[in-house]
Amino acid sequence: MTPVLHRRTGFEIELMAPPGVSRRTLAQDLAARHGGQVRPVWHHDSEPSLVPGLGRFLHLTQGFEVSRADGSPLCLLVDDITLSDGLDRRAPVLPGWFRVLSDDTRLLRLLEAHCDPAGRIDTVLNAAAKLWGTTVEEISGVFRLDDAGGSTIALAVPQGAERERPCEIVTPPLTGDHGAALEELLGPARELGFTVPVEAAVHLHLDGAPFRDPHAFANVVRLFAYWREPLRVVLQTNPACRRLAPLPQPLVDAVAGEPSWDDLVTAADEGGLTKFFDVNLTQLLRDTPVRDTIEIRILPGAIDTGDILNRAALVELLLDRCLAAEPIPPAPDDPSEAVDGLLGLAAEALAGR
Repeated sequence: MTPVLHRRTGFEIELMAPPGVSRRTLAQDLAARHGGQVRPVWHHDSEPSLVPGLGRFLHLTQGFEVSRADGSPLCLLVDDITLSDGLDRRAPVLPGWFRVLSDDTRLLRLLEAHCDPAGRIDTVLNAAAKLWGTTVEEISGVFRLDDAGGSTIALAVPQGAERERPCEIVTPPLTGDHGAALEELLGPARELGFTVPVEAAVHLHLDGAPFRDPHAFANVVRLFAYWREPLRVVLQTNPACRRLAPLPQPLVDAVAGEPSWDDLVTAADEGGLTKFFDVNLTQLLRDTPVRDTIEIRILPGAIDTGDILNRAALVELLLDRCLAAEPIPPAPDDPSEAVDGLLGLAAEALAGR
């Protein structure tokens, strides 16, 4: 029986289109089914840089926002740079697919506001060029925008071979009938031949407000630190998934006692907490969060609604247990006992409903 979720939850589901199909294809299919519309949008990500002394490039890639007939959001479909296994790097780049590169977050935000994601590679930087009073230069199919002093602001470059195929489905926050909402996205994806990528994960975003309490926050840290291995076993975390890591040691050390909120914030800063850990706690620590959520990042990729809901239901119970008065205890050393103990924590929460 498919479980029922009780919390408002947003899902990020990483898929791969078959050759000849793209995330735009899925966007158009979904819009047609729902009498809605597709709106091109920019998606922020980063990639390693080949330029000496520059650790990474920030980039805008082409995504698609799909709405229902009444204008309400259905989903967002975007690229994910971590999904690359199986892409044919020798395949020709398809016309109309490109990305915008920069090396400064503030510049990228400005470019996002002035560059049209539905535009063409040869003209996409023109509106931004007017801000600097310069013109865009083409060099071997790459379009470069420099300031008046000759410093490069941005590049518009062809998208990498088959980069139109990776497709992360981002849902709006779902408040009820989660299964039906997911299936109306995943069913069409399966029909079009989408599959689960080698590196794929499913991410859950749950409302963050309950976990801003110091005790609840500390329990979440204990859960994902003390029970990391049994969590990965029970949830079947994908070993090929990138951008996962155990929580930083200063934060784990802080929850050995009864830390205050200030203690937790200090420990997170000392540990260099970012979103790229097993659980993303960064939004809980911001005064003005971009998304007021706690993000669970260790679920494996899936395209079956039941698989996603079953794992999400277990995560929901474990987070419910984090809100209980009792601290999350350390896991047993024996792996089998640790798995049983983790399921016991979920059972405690279920009994309390």
